[in-house]
Amino acid sequence: MPKVEYDNFQKICLFKLGQNFRLLDADERSKGKQEFAAAINDLSSVHPILSYSTVGTRADTDFMLVQDSPSIETFHETSRQLNTTLMAGYLEQPYSYLSIRRKSRYKHGGGTPGELKEDYKYLIIYPMTKTRPWYEKSMDDRQKMMNDHFRIGINYPMVMINTTYAFGLDDTEFVLGFEMDDPSDFVSLVMDLREVPVAQYTATEIPIFTTIRMPIAEALDAMV
Repeated sequence: MPKVEYDNFQKICLFKLGQNFRLLDADERSKGKQEFAAAINDLSSVHPILSYSTVGTRADTDFMLVQDSPSIETFHETSRQLNTTLMAGYLEQPYSYLSIRRKSRYKHGGGTPGELKEDYKYLIIYPMTKTRPWYEKSMDDRQKMMNDHFRIGINYPMVMINTTYAFGLDDTEFVLGFEMDDPSDFVSLVMDLREVPVAQYTATEIPIFTTIRMPIAEALDAMV
């Protein structure tokens, strides 16, 4: 078999701030947020960490961090250092996704997806798993159905798709990310994609996180 083109691993972590942090006095809250933001900025000097707020878009999370690296050990070190901060004692992590970037198996599926950009205001991400009957179909049949999928995507150049693969690494099969400046464009894209046959072979595609790109300090200030 030809060698598959793999790129960096990707780790997505979503955090929820505990109510007890909000009960701290203002100075301690400020110091805690500054320490956490400084740790993120320091870790980003080697492998950048993108930060997003989910305040106002999700009830069970407050912010999200995304990091790419050629080594899974990077994510271990990132978590280890963040766990030493004051704020870590008040944070829960209800969701996390580990995946890898690789070239699509389907023709016209593009090359190996690049890292997420900082140019777009919104990022919508969710895990996705296919049904078993999908893998019972021949590669030719799957390619034909994916062609419909690609044709629709071309009509939405303002929505940038970023698919990573989690097979064997996490509970899901794929982690889908969509970057855009207007979330209504994504709603239209999803409505059109519901009409193509390949949609019948999606087993799960929740939870869905609509996030707003912003510096980590702003994301923390949005919580308290």
